Amino acid sequence: MTKRNPFRYFKTSPEIIRLAVMLYVRFPLSLRNVEDLLHERGIDVSYESIRYWWRRFGLLFAAEIRRRRIDRMRAFSTWRWHVDEMFVKINGETRYLWRAVDHEGEVLEAVVTKRRDRKAALKGGVIYGRRPDCKGFDGR
Repeated sequence: MTKRNPFRYFKTSPEIIRLAVMLYVRFPLSLRNVEDLLHERGIDVSYESIRYWWRRFGLLFAAEIRRRRIDRMRAFSTWRWHVDEMFVKINGETRYLWRAVDHEGEVLEAVVTKRRDRKAALKGGVIYGRRPDCKGFDGR
């Protein structure tokens, strides 16, 4: 089965949509500033269109960037990651925040659980293709 094109009902080209959303997300610009930048380049879109595109495609672009980054990092033999555990209070109740963190300190995945369950936290290791390099939590 082929993947459906998420841009199929839009008259604007996918490259312009991607450029507008990435300008808005990557740099500290308002929607109107992005509209002005695109207008200077000869692209006439409304700031409301940019807001709509951001809400519609923002998560799609973020997942794509994350997937590409993980694939790139997996190619290096020195890529390491470990599981980090934190206690957080949510609505007055203590929860456990488990994070997969790579050697650069970038959070790869985060999971909140009610119980302190190490096996459930390590289940995310299947996504990255192998178990964490550090046996203990917090790199110990």
